[in-house]
Amino acid sequence: MPIPLEITIHNMDPSPAVEAAVREKAAKLERHADKIIGCQVRIDAPHKHHGKGNLYHVSVEIQVPGGEIIANRDPAKNHSHEDLYVAIRDAFRAAGRQLQDHTRVRRGKVKQHQVPPHGRVAQLHLDGNYGIIATADGREVYFHRNGLLNAKLEDLKLGAEVRFDEEPGDKGPQASSVSLIGKHHLPS
Repeated sequence: MPIPLEITIHNMDPSPAVEAAVREKAAKLERHADKIIGCQVRIDAPHKHHGKGNLYHVSVEIQVPGGEIIANRDPAKNHSHEDLYVAIRDAFRAAGRQLQDHTRVRRGKVKQHQVPPHGRVAQLHLDGNYGIIATADGREVYFHRNGLLNAKLEDLKLGAEVRFDEEPGDKGPQASSVSLIGKHHLPS
């Protein structure tokens, strides 16, 4: 189904070629989202009394269920926008990226970054070259001095906060890549 499209052109005469280029780009937006309610494209041509450096300004507003996407490219940042078709292409590319992101969020397909396990040093056994980390969920995880990244076993203090990678060991969970962190680094 064609997207309801509204094209507004300022400071220049309407052009069938420009309108065709906009319609072609708008039709391609359906690849990113199938429920586009409406699309408004505004093209602002530079004033005719300027010499060189006249940049076109193209904005694309897309209405979708649950929101609105606005791609508003600042022509002052891109001198290739002296070409109207490049300005149209760039505005629709930006709108397409935003539309893809919006669709991923609506579908729940956003990457979740997993926070590595963390805890506090609960025991230190300098003579045995190991220690025990107490995790927030009440477990105890063994670590060896060789698993420390940014500290020496002798420099650790009881209660020091650490992050680590957990893996199965011979006698239960074992921490590797143990790194000392400060209070401000802990996730909430």
